[in-house]
Amino acid sequence: MVVVEFILFVAAAYFIGNISPSILLGKAMGVDIKKEGSGNAGTTNALRVLGKKAALITLVIDIGKGALAVWLGLRFGNETIGMFCALAVFCGHIWPCLYNFKGGKGVATAFGALLALNWTLALTALAIVAAGLLLTRRMSFGSLLGALTFPLCCWFMEPDFIYVGSAMALIVIIKHRANIMRLLKGQEPKMF
Repeated sequence: MVVVEFILFVAAAYFIGNISPSILLGKAMGVDIKKEGSGNAGTTNALRVLGKKAALITLVIDIGKGALAVWLGLRFGNETIGMFCALAVFCGHIWPCLYNFKGGKGVATAFGALLALNWTLALTALAIVAAGLLLTRRMSFGSLLGALTFPLCCWFMEPDFIYVGSAMALIVIIKHRANIMRLLKGQEPKMF
């Protein structure tokens, strides 16, 4: 029964992650966001392609879906289920089967999942991302800095999450490989 419960919650979290506000908003505006800008179905590309309002809606929904998936896992399952729901909703956002496995990079969704799991860890990670963004004016740098330091944050603040959290951090880094190349070449665009 525990295994069935685990599978059901993790599968539900994955499909919650498939909800893609930037793709839906883009379609409503006659734009395929996966073919515009960076081709990424996340907040930063929504800002560049669809504008501030669409980016804000995307950000709020992406954070919300991460928090919802983990909250459901914690509320009706247990801590272990909640942790794997964090990974599942994150992966559902990045590789949504409903959109040919092409989604966003998962940073906002991961933040929402962390808020539900351990809000102090979430806010610490957010502060690191914000510091990187303010220092370089590049969201990709902030996201990478957050991912690189995340396992250490888990070690001190949520040790049971270190393995799942490290896997999520590694995925964020891998999803940013094109950004890394642009950063190294000095070609990554600034946000402001």
